[in-house]
Amino acid sequence: MASPNDLQFQEFEEAAELLSVDPGASTLSMSASNTTTAAAAGGGGEEVKLDLSEDEEGQEESSELLGGQKASGGFWTFEYYQSFFNVDTVQVLDRVKGSVMPLPGRNFIKHHLRSNPDLYGPFWICVTLVFSVAISGNLSVFLSHMGNPAFHYRPQFHKVTIAAVVIFLYAWLVPIGLWGFLTWRQGTERQIGGYSFLETVCVYGYSLFIYIPTSVLWIIPYEWLRWTLILVAILISGSVLVLTFWPVVRDDTKVMAVATVATIVVLHTLLAIGCKMYFFQTAVLSPIPTAPTAPPAHITLVTQTH
Repeated sequence: MASPNDLQFQEFEEAAELLSVDPGASTLSMSASNTTTAAAAGGGGEEVKLDLSEDEEGQEESSELLGGQKASGGFWTFEYYQSFFNVDTVQVLDRVKGSVMPLPGRNFIKHHLRSNPDLYGPFWICVTLVFSVAISGNLSVFLSHMGNPAFHYRPQFHKVTIAAVVIFLYAWLVPIGLWGFLTWRQGTERQIGGYSFLETVCVYGYSLFIYIPTSVLWIIPYEWLRWTLILVAILISGSVLVLTFWPVVRDDTKVMAVATVATIVVLHTLLAIGCKMYFFQTAVLSPIPTAPTAPPAHITLVTQTH
């Protein structure tokens, strides 16, 4: 039987010398099934098994965390949805910064998401935009007619519901349609590459952030300023979408690529203009009804003759 000193790791080039010196020494051979089997040289040694399954499982778990992979649990489990919100403040701020500072050649998904899209940022951006648009619209109407005795202010709480329906439908239905279209185009002859559904939703959610400060500035009752802010917001947010999806559709036919990008920009523009026209419209006041004045009385002198 080999002594404990013989069970030591040696260089591979010295294996032949060791076996020639001590034929009864035990050797370790690593297998792909996480089990190492020691077979005695010449059939006279012992068999030693070393289980590394726990260590490799720990390495796999750590590699998944470092790699940013999503949990593989079923969609009915809490862990499945928890993985979509697994981001920190630094990542969210970096993505918000990237959505308001689009640079040529910088793809939002590749430079900011890094294969770790989230729903935390898009969800709170949409919620904040709903309240900023509804509240700013009410304040705009109030400030534009403040001091006018013919105007009686009434809070319009139903605008919060309308804003929520419009914004959340846009932030979900448009990415679903775009993702489905790009997935369908992957089956064409050109084999267009695409993004995942979660990445598409994430890009659209962060692209709406610029409308939050814009809707607050819409309170200022100057139409020329409001339309200028709309153009700036559309230019910034639209650039984020164009720079992100153009590399995906540019390998398609020229007509299809231009039509896809134009549709993305038009829908984004309609959202901004629609919010401005509905929530920040100037109310037309009817003149104050005045009570009819009685005609001036005329004094008639009647003379009697006797």
